[in-house]
Amino acid sequence: MSLSASRKIQVLCVDDSALVRGLMTEIINGQPDMEVVATAPDPLVARELIKRHNPDVLTLDVEMPRMDGLDFLEKLMRLRPMPVVMVSSLTQRGSEITLRALELGAVDFVAKPSLGIRDGLMEYANLIADKIRAASRARPRAVTAPVAPPAQLKRPLSSTEKLIIVGASTGGTEAIRALLQPLPPDTPGVLITQHMPAGFTRSFAQRLNQVCALTVAEATHGERVLPGHAYIAPGDMHMRLARSGANYVIELDQGPPVNRHRPSVDVLFDSAARVAGKNAIGVILTGMGKDGAHGMLAMYEAGARTLAQDEASCVVFGMPREAIATGGVNEVVPLSGMSERVLANLAAFGERANRV
Repeated sequence: MSLSASRKIQVLCVDDSALVRGLMTEIINGQPDMEVVATAPDPLVARELIKRHNPDVLTLDVEMPRMDGLDFLEKLMRLRPMPVVMVSSLTQRGSEITLRALELGAVDFVAKPSLGIRDGLMEYANLIADKIRAASRARPRAVTAPVAPPAQLKRPLSSTEKLIIVGASTGGTEAIRALLQPLPPDTPGVLITQHMPAGFTRSFAQRLNQVCALTVAEATHGERVLPGHAYIAPGDMHMRLARSGANYVIELDQGPPVNRHRPSVDVLFDSAARVAGKNAIGVILTGMGKDGAHGMLAMYEAGARTLAQDEASCVVFGMPREAIATGGVNEVVPLSGMSERVLANLAAFGERANRV
């Protein structure tokens, strides 16, 4: 969706809480480039307001009376796809519902605290505004009939001690699933930083583990990186690659945010450049902002193969575009072909090793 520079982003806020509707209105109307055109206490009211106002972005509570937020989202994305930012609670149930919403086509989500909602939401006013801006530029996808999981690829013979390093943000949960699902169980270790708050990454890893041949889990500090495993950076913690003797290991810390993010893709990519060098494959997927661009250039300069998702398949072509602009990307690849290209580059590792 393309918006003119002069027109404000039109937002419809749907939430059963009058307090949250008021806070979201205050936050959004406090930005120079966006405004709330209407609010609704439930999806049934929202349905009529969408027809009347044709908003650019919808913010949608996940749990509401009269019609569940997920049921409404599913119908909306099937009949009238539009950018949706979910407003989720910081609970186990909230995280599971939110991840399902992202599968159904929501662009992103905002986590509201269980206590101190006013202070919590106002503290993240700029982040909320950024997510709405990104959503206004996103490509909403229509939801059709369930798609069968992709066929599992076979990994060509390659040398050992290789790694796959992945970074993503807005739209990344589904892009990561699309990348991991076709990978065979003997794929080299995969380290993933997805911008996501604490409390959501464990549920995300568990959902991936159910549908992937790889073992997928939230990373823990000091654990060894093993083939056949994918490690998700925990929310609110940076993840770095390190060495312990002959083994790769994971380091986690709560250092200052980088590019306003913790976990940060740049932190992971920079560590992979130093520790793995030419033994790594770097992949940057859909996301807003520039996190990962500097680190991908560092990986490229260290001899790693680097791949970026192409614009047409991105929900938001921000992070890949910035990485490409640095000159640190070897290949620009559609999401549908990313798994295959990763495996092809692993095979190239083996060919180079055999020639040495």
